[in-house]
Amino acid sequence: MTDLDVMTLRNIYDDQLRASVPDPLPVGVTVERDGPLIRILGFDAGGFITYRDLGGLTGAALDELIARQVEFFRARGGSVEWKLHSHDEPADLPDRLRAAGFVAQDLETVVIGPVAPLAAALPVVGAGVRLREVTSRADLDRIAAMETAVWGTDRSHLAAGLEREIAADPHSVTVVLAEAGGEVVSAGWVRYVPGTGFATLWGGSTLAPWRRRGIYRALVTYRARLAAQRDRTLLEVDASDESRPILERLGLVPVTTTTPYVYTS
Repeated sequence: MTDLDVMTLRNIYDDQLRASVPDPLPVGVTVERDGPLIRILGFDAGGFITYRDLGGLTGAALDELIARQVEFFRARGGSVEWKLHSHDEPADLPDRLRAAGFVAQDLETVVIGPVAPLAAALPVVGAGVRLREVTSRADLDRIAAMETAVWGTDRSHLAAGLEREIAADPHSVTVVLAEAGGEVVSAGWVRYVPGTGFATLWGGSTLAPWRRRGIYRALVTYRARLAAQRDRTLLEVDASDESRPILERLGLVPVTTTTPYVYTS
């Protein structure tokens, strides 16, 4: 458990992570600003909208800002994700997004905790399972295929996106897979956010027959050790309902929730 209280952790998260962008940018990725918003394009077929806050915009001015995003992505084609947090203001922002055609996706919980206790533990996996750091496109494709099998939707874009991140800055991200008998059974990656004390954890999907064997926990511990080697002090995860209890038992605490609002043109 960290000595920082939940409100302090949330403020640090808002200040250091919410408006952060990759630096250097991977090939094909662009960042644009529209008022308080940051639009990130090129990681996959869609776009991503984030912000520290909306600068006090309300009413008609906020509706105009939202409408500009709809117009932009309608002209561009594809989809865009507006990353909404439960403590965002104004309180009627979700209603305004829905009125503009955005659709809420599954809620996730932002959890944060200290790196040091996790980094002090050994990542333990069962017999026949090994953890391995990977960079090759072949391994990234295998991870994407595993993710597709877990979620039942095409996740092939993950391989190309991670490949571009690694090429742009191999020190900014580490991809770790869990392998058994030549099969990728789980995987996760850790990003070391520049200019902050944070490492952020992503992925962690596990094939159904391999769940409840401690693989997810081992991947978290392994990546925490990588974060400690890079002098990061805090871990952050956008946690699903399935992973949140595990992460809380490992010492991470909920600070807010986030809901992707997706507009598809």
